Amino acid sequence: MKILMVTSEAVPFAKTGGLADAVSALAINLSKQGHDVRIIMPRYYKIDKTKLKAIEQPIAVAAGQVETWVKMYESKLPNSDVPVYFIDHEKAYGRDGIYGTKSEPDFVDNPYRSALLCHGAFQLCRYLGWYPDIMHAHDWFCCLVPVLLKHVCRNGYFAKTASVLTIHNLGYQGVYSKDSFPALGIDWGLYYGAGLEHNGEINLLQAGISCADMITTVSPTYAKEMQTIEGGFGLDGLLRVRSEVVKGVLNGCDLETWNPKIDKYLPFNFDSNKIDNKSKCKAELQKKFGLPIRANVPLIGIITRLADQKGIAEIFAPTYGSIFSICTNMDVQFVILGSGEKWCENEIKSLEGKLNNLRAYIGYDESLSHLIEAGSDFFLMPSKYEPCGLNQMYSMLYGTLPIVRNTGGLADTVEQYDEKTGEGTGFLFDSLTPSSIYNTVGWAVWAFYNKKEHIGKMQKKGMKKDFSWDKSAINYVDIYSDALMRGCGVDTKDWK
Repeated sequence: MKILMVTSEAVPFAKTGGLADAVSALAINLSKQGHDVRIIMPRYYKIDKTKLKAIEQPIAVAAGQVETWVKMYESKLPNSDVPVYFIDHEKAYGRDGIYGTKSEPDFVDNPYRSALLCHGAFQLCRYLGWYPDIMHAHDWFCCLVPVLLKHVCRNGYFAKTASVLTIHNLGYQGVYSKDSFPALGIDWGLYYGAGLEHNGEINLLQAGISCADMITTVSPTYAKEMQTIEGGFGLDGLLRVRSEVVKGVLNGCDLETWNPKIDKYLPFNFDSNKIDNKSKCKAELQKKFGLPIRANVPLIGIITRLADQKGIAEIFAPTYGSIFSICTNMDVQFVILGSGEKWCENEIKSLEGKLNNLRAYIGYDESLSHLIEAGSDFFLMPSKYEPCGLNQMYSMLYGTLPIVRNTGGLADTVEQYDEKTGEGTGFLFDSLTPSSIYNTVGWAVWAFYNKKEHIGKMQKKGMKKDFSWDKSAINYVDIYSDALMRGCGVDTKDWK
């Protein structure tokens, strides 16, 4: 198949979260299976164009109310043959930030920036003379792709092209004033006709859900949760209407970067057959954070964006969160890596001053994140919702047992501990409350001190889990085939 990924992020070029990792990893794995996969994304200010190959001919894009001429560049994903095309437009993308900055969290012209990318994707195909079987749009920023394909472009060379939309996080929908509609470069009839209208505004994700031939999200449980009132962020009704085309495919991991046997960031490497070096990594982690070097104390790691979605209030909120009680009532150690909401950053700093068994690094450090995964005994991840999640997978691969809420991808990847048999790979709880977190951490700490053989058994089981992208890529090919049949009556069985 010929597949064009339309995305606002892809590693190593631009990243704000797991979307960037998923797009690049899926593209590479589909390419390895023999598919012709290409990516198009914006060239943001921080992507050095001197390291890209320029496409000399400017390309006209019909976003906004007048035709815009853009420059295109080309590169490849590292260690692959996957081409990456960059649409370059100084006014739209020549700034810090992908969707916004700290001073302007949501750029007011994001509808135009989104439209320029989506219209540009079709124009790139015309310029190359390369017409994909699948246009795979990722998240709200790229939702005009299924709109354009269904209502404007599914004719001529795109007559046998189908669309797939992947929702990486339903909480981000691209909602803007109706006044922004002309920036989309489409007929006003599509305001209602393509499902863009939402409470008198425009909702890009809603339009994408309305128009895509197939819809995926990043775990099977999250696909179900999106269709509930609690997890639907106002779009659950539409998703239930389209439930027949909604599929959940669990993201995989980058097993070359996240592999304790070869991890370049670790002072000592290890695997399930030689796990002794994990304790050495623990000692290095304790030393790094200025904690007493104790092998016999449970060390709990947290690596997170300090945002409401991640359950930070239930952990850290003054007089409410559970962590102060955990640290004072249990013989444990905590190491924290993260940044985000200021109140939470300040509270963590305050806790460091009050507690001798909690240390933190406010910010992000790649090498430190690897050391925390390797050196911790447990990893705490009490998300309100988690479409897929990666850190719980990393944790298991590094012999670190996750303590997680039973939601989304966490529910799909972590197996509950069985006190009788020692089976499982972690500890799950249902209600997101400080007491639930306190009790579940207490359960894990009890097992650490009283069921050493169970802890070892769970560690080895987690380290042997298969979180590769291979199976996910195969599932996506099946979804692409469904999209082609539903969208334009193409049966891929006829290709063989």
